[in-house]
Amino acid sequence: MKPTPAPDPKTNDPIDVTSTSIKYSISLSFEEIRLPPFQDILILGKNSPQGQFGLNKSFELLAPNGFEFYEVADEKVEAVFINKRLLNKIPAAKLLQILKSKVFQYVSEGELTKVDLKISMSYSNIEYEV
Repeated sequence: MKPTPAPDPKTNDPIDVTSTSIKYSISLSFEEIRLPPFQDILILGKNSPQGQFGLNKSFELLAPNGFEFYEVADEKVEAVFINKRLLNKIPAAKLLQILKSKVFQYVSEGELTKVDLKISMSYSNIEYEV
């Protein structure tokens, strides 16, 4: 008994499996996650289903005293959550200014945007007397 070919989902015609070959290419990656699922900054777009108060409560439970919350007066962004360790290196006002000029324009309504921020500091010409 010869098996019946499966129908093509688009045309519903039988597919001749003997004349076609299918190749699959699969890419897979995974990594450990930490809670909360972002490390540096989270931007909350306007009208996000999560809402600023819901997210604020979530962060209090997931990372107590780990993030600082800032309401933002912007047409696309409602609030920003910044990891407090970043605030030890750069003032919040400066970070918010950078985000506003470089990131806010790409945030869509209702969206949560994760921002990875790396800060490197250096000193030059340090002088001292012996």
